[in-house]
Amino acid sequence: MKYQPPYTITPLIVNLVAKISEAIGRRTVLTDQAKVLRLRRINRVRTIHASLAIEGNTLSEAQITAILEGKRVIAPPREVQEVKNALAAYDRFHIWKPNVEKNLLEAHRILMSGLIDETGMYRQGGVGVMAGKQVIHMAPPAEQVPYLMADLFRWLAATDAHPLIACSVFHYAFEFIHPFADGNGRMGRLWQSLILARWNALFADIPVESLIFQHQTAYYQAIQESTRQSDASPFVVFMLRMILDTVRTSTPEVTQEVTPEVRLLSVLTSEMTRQQLKETLGLKDNEHFRKAYLLPALDAGLIEMTLPDKPRSSKQKYRLTDKGRLLRDSAN
Repeated sequence: MKYQPPYTITPLIVNLVAKISEAIGRRTVLTDQAKVLRLRRINRVRTIHASLAIEGNTLSEAQITAILEGKRVIAPPREVQEVKNALAAYDRFHIWKPNVEKNLLEAHRILMSGLIDETGMYRQGGVGVMAGKQVIHMAPPAEQVPYLMADLFRWLAATDAHPLIACSVFHYAFEFIHPFADGNGRMGRLWQSLILARWNALFADIPVESLIFQHQTAYYQAIQESTRQSDASPFVVFMLRMILDTVRTSTPEVTQEVTPEVRLLSVLTSEMTRQQLKETLGLKDNEHFRKAYLLPALDAGLIEMTLPDKPRSSKQKYRLTDKGRLLRDSAN
């Protein structure tokens, strides 16, 4: 018998999915891709700030930006490590596939590196979700976790549910299982964002987690209500409302700035190695090239790897996608 997470498709859910799809279509038509790219780093910082703030991290967006730029920040070492880990995780956002379990484990290893001992592996003991001193959810026993997660990934790979619904159901089921010793909240939100971004690249630019942070009491209440009803629908409704509000209110600014990604497109005339691209752009610093030019272009779907299954291959080259060609031509 195939695993099926418990959720009900209500008229409200159908209506929210339709409204989100309409808002995405309107935004895609009205938005100049070159203008969106300017906000990519800003939104990445907002997303990381919001997700970590939900977990108690006190660093500001300005401090996170400083860490991203390699500057020294005076702050609790653990909180700085959390930010560095999150930045490292989002650097690999374009590589991970949402229905691949080993990618989830790798993401947890990176997100929780230096913070806990059990990184990149499912928990070995029991765990409960606390609200103050009160236990509001006791997660399934540790020995069940590998089987429950395997079932969840098989469902995600096979489901014909709309991705907006599937990502929210996955998020709720993930939090119910609570598969890791720590880091479950940020991992659940990261994976929902990944599922959304694989459905529509627009979600790589939209900081949904900022709205969750602003409504985090309602976020936890939705999880609790879904658990009480043994039905993920209350959480699905909450998440769809957050997504709809984010798509409607997150409007790119108008700018004439030529972003690093656009500069990269202008020199990528054929399949080129990382070294060839860097030299053609007149750059010397490998890390700056990777973070400011290469990764944003990959995240935006403007370029692609010639060997996507071997991202670190010495024979790896990069080429323009159809989307990248259109943007390059429109920028000229």
